[in-house]
Amino acid sequence: MFAVLKTGGKQYKVQSGDMLRVEKLAADAGETVQFNDVLMIGGDAPVIGAPFVDGAAVQAEVVDQIKGDKVINFVKRRRKHGSQRTRGHRQQLTLLRVTEILSGGADASGVKAAIGTGAIGAASAADTKAPAKPAPKTASKPAKKVAAPDGSDDLKKLSGVGPALEKKLHAAGVTSFAQIAAWTDADVAEMDEKLSFKGRIEREGWIDQAKELTKG
Repeated sequence: MFAVLKTGGKQYKVQSGDMLRVEKLAADAGETVQFNDVLMIGGDAPVIGAPFVDGAAVQAEVVDQIKGDKVINFVKRRRKHGSQRTRGHRQQLTLLRVTEILSGGADASGVKAAIGTGAIGAASAADTKAPAKPAPKTASKPAKKVAAPDGSDDLKKLSGVGPALEKKLHAAGVTSFAQIAAWTDADVAEMDEKLSFKGRIEREGWIDQAKELTKG
């Protein structure tokens, strides 16, 4: 009987007694681990999982923690003189001896599940990470509405003045046509700076319009 198991993102076809090298597991030499992700059980009555076979497992004894063959990685960048890099890498592996293939009852075996060191590291980091504190809720203050003062003129009668611009004029203390009619050149320059539309007062002729509206 044989089995196809999955570990470390790879699939392995194994039989009892096989020696197997897999990506490093969180286990010491001499321990017995159990692979529960079994994709297929082969033999006289083969069983194919969907994706895994229920209750099936492969048990193996950890022989040693080893390193794989050195892999050389050479990088040379084009158009960059002298830019090159050589690096070597040896993958950490676990050497196993397959001891038993279970076609059922894996949940009750009591054998430690085979877990990769990467999964252990991620889990421990997630456990030790302090929970993020929710940001304190700050009550949003409603924007102050500038109401038209009592007895103020309808400044929207001026050319180019709408509700938004009228509010800005009220906020600047301008509420009547008489005020605008009495503006001097210095007042016009100051108001241009406050309302950020330099030259508009003269282009629209607000002072002349205010004088006519004041007479009316």
